[in-house]
Amino acid sequence: MGASLTRAAQWTTASSATGKLEITPLNESLLKEILRFVEQFSSRHPQEAKHVFKEPLQWSTTLVASDFKTDYDINGPTVQSQEKDSEGHPLLQLSPPTISVHSFSQLSKLVQLADDKKLKEVRACLEENRDPVVKILGPSFATVLDGEDTSVLRLVDKVKQGDQATDSEVQVKLFLLLQHLDNQLLSNSLKQISQEVRLNPAVVKTEVELLKRFCSEGEKRVLKSVRYTSDYEFGNGCHTPPWRQVHGEICYLVIEPCDTETLYITCSTAGVFLNGGIKQEGEENAYERTSDMHKDLVTLLRNRSPHFAENINKQDFAVQEELPSTQKIQHVESVDAEEQGQPQRSYEHQEKNVHERARQQHTPNKPGGKKKLEPSPRWKNLGLMSPYDKAEEKKASKGSGKEKSGEVQKKMLRSDSKKKAEFSVSSLPGRQSSQKTKTPAGVVPVEDFSESSSESEEDEEQPERRPESNTDLPSEYWQIQKLVKYLKGGNQTATVIALCAMRDFNLVQETCQLAIRDVGGLEVLINLLDTEEIKCKIGSLKILRKISHNSQIRRAIADLGGLQTMVKILDSPVKDLKALAAETIANVAKFRRARRTVRQYGGIKRLVELLDCVPDSATLTAEQERDVEVARCGALALWSCSKSTRNKEAIRKAGGIPLLGRLLKSPHENMLIPVVGTLQECASERSYRIAIQTEGMIEDLVKNLSSDNDELQMHCASAIFKCAEDKRTRDLVRQYEGLQPLVSLLSKADNKQLLAATTGAIWKCSISMENVAKFQEYKALETLVGLLTEQPEEVLVNVVGALGECAQIPANRATIRKCGGIQPLVNLLTGTNQALLVNVTKAVGACATEIDNMTIIDRLDGVRLLWSLLKNPNADVQASAAWAICPCIENAKDAGEMVRSFVGGLELIVNLLKSTNKEVLASVCAAIAKIAKDKENLAVITDHGVVPMLAKLTNTTDDRLRRHLAEAVARCCMWGSNRVSFGEAGAVAPLVRYLKSKDSSVHQATAQALLQLSKDPNNCITMHENGVVKLLIGMMGSTDEILQEAAAGCVANIRRLALANDKARYG
Repeated sequence: MGASLTRAAQWTTASSATGKLEITPLNESLLKEILRFVEQFSSRHPQEAKHVFKEPLQWSTTLVASDFKTDYDINGPTVQSQEKDSEGHPLLQLSPPTISVHSFSQLSKLVQLADDKKLKEVRACLEENRDPVVKILGPSFATVLDGEDTSVLRLVDKVKQGDQATDSEVQVKLFLLLQHLDNQLLSNSLKQISQEVRLNPAVVKTEVELLKRFCSEGEKRVLKSVRYTSDYEFGNGCHTPPWRQVHGEICYLVIEPCDTETLYITCSTAGVFLNGGIKQEGEENAYERTSDMHKDLVTLLRNRSPHFAENINKQDFAVQEELPSTQKIQHVESVDAEEQGQPQRSYEHQEKNVHERARQQHTPNKPGGKKKLEPSPRWKNLGLMSPYDKAEEKKASKGSGKEKSGEVQKKMLRSDSKKKAEFSVSSLPGRQSSQKTKTPAGVVPVEDFSESSSESEEDEEQPERRPESNTDLPSEYWQIQKLVKYLKGGNQTATVIALCAMRDFNLVQETCQLAIRDVGGLEVLINLLDTEEIKCKIGSLKILRKISHNSQIRRAIADLGGLQTMVKILDSPVKDLKALAAETIANVAKFRRARRTVRQYGGIKRLVELLDCVPDSATLTAEQERDVEVARCGALALWSCSKSTRNKEAIRKAGGIPLLGRLLKSPHENMLIPVVGTLQECASERSYRIAIQTEGMIEDLVKNLSSDNDELQMHCASAIFKCAEDKRTRDLVRQYEGLQPLVSLLSKADNKQLLAATTGAIWKCSISMENVAKFQEYKALETLVGLLTEQPEEVLVNVVGALGECAQIPANRATIRKCGGIQPLVNLLTGTNQALLVNVTKAVGACATEIDNMTIIDRLDGVRLLWSLLKNPNADVQASAAWAICPCIENAKDAGEMVRSFVGGLELIVNLLKSTNKEVLASVCAAIAKIAKDKENLAVITDHGVVPMLAKLTNTTDDRLRRHLAEAVARCCMWGSNRVSFGEAGAVAPLVRYLKSKDSSVHQATAQALLQLSKDPNNCITMHENGVVKLLIGMMGSTDEILQEAAAGCVANIRRLALANDKARYG
C-alpha cells in the first residue's frame, strides 16, 4: 500500500502530507480494492489477522457507539474491544471522533460494522495514515518495501533484526500479503491510467488556436474571448511556470462564453478542468481543481455553456480526433528518453509534427497550398504511422480505384477501437492494422547507448538473400502462402486447421520462413496472440518459436510489436502458453533492441517469476513436469536477455539469483544448461560473483563439471573462470574437489569452446598456490604445455596465463622446460593479441628465474623479443615486458654485453620513465636497477638523462613504485657525479619520507639509496634537515641485516660530515 498510495493515488495537495484523496475513478478503484482486501483478510488469513500492529491506525471516524454490537465493551460514547493484546490493551478503541485499531481482525470487523459507510472509513483511514505499512510492521519493513531488492532472504534478515524472533514467520507472511496487494493496486492503476487520454502541449495549442477562430463578432460567434494567463511559451511548449509543469500542467486559460460567467481553466496532461480562478501566475490557492476532469477543451465547454454546445455543431469545426498511435508513441518514447538520458524536448517536437500532420490531413487542401508533408521512412518501417497515413499509403499503392474508400474508413475505425481480434475475413487484416499502430515495436531513437558496449552479439543487419526470380522458388513457398490466406480469411476452425497444416512444413528451412513473412503471415500470427482462443495462441507460438531462429524473422517480430504481446502472455494461467512465449522470447532477444524491449515492458520480472518451481526430485508428476518446462523456458529467455548489463541488474532486482541457485540443483540437464548459461553470463558483474559464492552455487557448478554433457560442462567451467577472481571462490573449488575434473576436461581438446572455458578456470584457480600444488599432483602442467601450439588465441591466452601462475614455483619451471615449453612460449612473443602478450611475457619472465631456462631463452633470442615489446602501445604489455626483462638480465650470461647489443634499447627503456602508468614506471625502474649493475650501461643511461627523470618521480606515494625507484636511484648513484645530480634535482627530501612507509621492502631500498646519496656532503645536510637520523636510528635495530647496514652506513656518513665540520670550525 505504500508505493500505490504514493505513486498511483491522486491527492489534492501534491506537496503536503495533509492532503485529501481526490474523488476520481482511479481513487475509487483503489479504495474498493483495499476494502475488498480488508474485508476478506480475517477469513483468508486468520493467523496473520491476529498480528498486533507496531503502532495503531488512528483516524477521525463517523461511527458512534450504537454502531458496535457484541464483542465490544460500550461505556457511554467510548467503545473498547474485548479482544486484547499480550499486555492487556484493547485492540480497538473509540473515543469520538478518534478511533484506534491494532490488528487486521479488528479492521475487518470494523468495515463490516460500517455498512454503507465502508468506503468513507477506508478513505479517512488512508488519508490520516499515509504510510500504513510503517505502522503495521515498523519502519524496517517499509524500507524493504520501498527498496528495489525484494528478495525473500533480505526480508528474513530484516525480520531477524526485530525484537520478537518468534513472530518472524507471521511478519514475513503479512509483509508478502501487503506487498502483493501493493503490486496489484499499482498494476490496476497503470491499466486504468493507460486507458486515459494524455494531452501534450502541441494538442492543446492546436485546440486553443481553433477556438480563437470562433471569437469573432456576428452570427457565427461562439465564444467572446480565449486567452492565456501568460503569453510566454517555454521551449517544451508549456505556458505554466516550471514548478507547476512538474504536476503535468500545460497552460492556464481564461475563456469568456457568450451565456455564462468567465471560466478559468487548467490544461494538463491528464485532461482539462476548472481551477480556483487563476488570473495571473503566483496565486497558489487558485491552482486547486474545482470541477470534473474532461478529455479536451471542447468537451468542457459543451458541459458549461449551452450556447457553445448548440452553436459549435453548426460551425465548420474539424475537431482533431484521437490518434492512438501518436499517444502510444508519446508513452514509449518517454520511457526511452528517461533510460537513455536524452532530453524530452526532441520527442515533444516529434509529437508536435505528428499532430500537425494529422490536422493537415483532416482539412481539405487549398489551391496553391504547401507541399504535403510525408512521414519519414523509419516511421513507415517500424509501423509508427498514424491510421490516416496508412490509409493514404494504401490508396496510393493500390492504384486508381482498386481499394474502396469504405474499406479504408473501416480499417481506420477499427484501429481506433480496442476490441479483441475475431476470426472473420475482415477482422484479421483490420486487427493487423490496429495492432501495429497501437503497439509499435521498439522505439524511434537510436539504440546504440542502451546496452553495454562489451557485448558480442548479432547486431549487424543480415543481407537479405532472395531468389532472383519466382521460378527458383520451391512449391512449399506457394503452399505456405495459400495457408496464410486461409489464416487471414477463415473462421476459428479454419484458422486452427491452417496452423496445424503450416506446422507440417519444414519451418527450419529458410524458404518456408521467408514465405510466411513475405505474404504478411507474421502480422497474422502475432495478431492471433491477442485472441481469446488458447488453441490458436498455442499454434501461432509454436510456429513463431521455430521460425524465430532466422535473424530476419527475429527483427520483423520485434518491429511488429510481437515481443510486447508475448510478454503479456507470460501472465497467462495456461502453462503451455507461458512456456512457448518464453522460448520464443529467448529466440527473438538475440539483439540489443529486442532485449531492451523485453525489459521496458516488464518482461524480466515476469520471466524471473517463471523460475519459481520445484525441480529437485527426479520423479515428477505431469503437473510438475509442466512447471519445470515453464521454468526451463523462462531460464532460456533470461539467458538471451542477460547479455545486456541493464538486464543483469533487472534480473538481480527481481530476485532471480536465489531462484537460479535453486534450479541449479535440478537433476535435469535441459534445465541446467540455460540456468548455468545465465549465471555464467551474469558472472561478469561483481554482485553476481559474490552471490554465486555466498549462495552455495560453487558446489553445484563443480558437481556438474562431471556431467556427460559438453555444453553444460563448458558453461560451468566458464562460470568458475569468471568467479575465481576471488580467493574464497578458488578455495571453494578446491574444497569441493573441482580441480581434478577441470584437468580431466583438458583431454577434450577438439571442443574449442569447452577447452577455452576449462583453461580459463584453471588459469584463475592457479592464482592460489594451494591449487597449483594440486595441479602438480594431477599432472596438469604437462597437458597445458602440449596445448601451446595449434590452438585458437582464446585458448592460448588462458593456457599461458595458467603456466605463468604455475611457474611461480621452482619445480614447475623445471617441468615446463623438460616438457619443451620454453620454445613455444618464446615463439608466442611475436604475436599481436594484447591479452596473450601480457600473459606470455609474465610466463617467460617467471621461467627466466631459472638459469637453465634462461640459457634456452637467450639462445632463442627471447630477450630481444621482450625488449621489442617495450614499443607496444599497450601499457599492460609494456609493464609485463619490463618485469620479464628483470630476471633475464639477472640470470643471463654476460648480461651487460647482451643489453648493449640492442640498438637503441637503453634509450627506449629510459624514455619509458615519461609514462603516466604507475605499473609501467615501477617495472621500468626495476629493469633500470638491473641494467645499472653494468658500469658501461650505467654510463649510457646517464647520458640519456636517467637521473633527472628518476628524480622527477620521487614525489610518488605508490609504495611499489617507491621501492623500485629507490633501488634504481641507489644503483645510478655509482656513476660519476650522479649523487650530486640527484641532490640538485631535489630527489633527497622525498626519499627521506619513504622511510615513513609501512612497507618494509620500501625501507630497505630507500636506506640503500640514502647510503649512496649520503656520500655527497650537500645531500647529508638535506637529509639531516628532513629528520632522517631519527628514522634511521630506529631501523638500525631491524632484523633485516641489509637494512641494518644501510641505515648505519648512512648515519655514519652524516656523523663524519658533522665531525669534519666541527673540526674545521673549532680546530
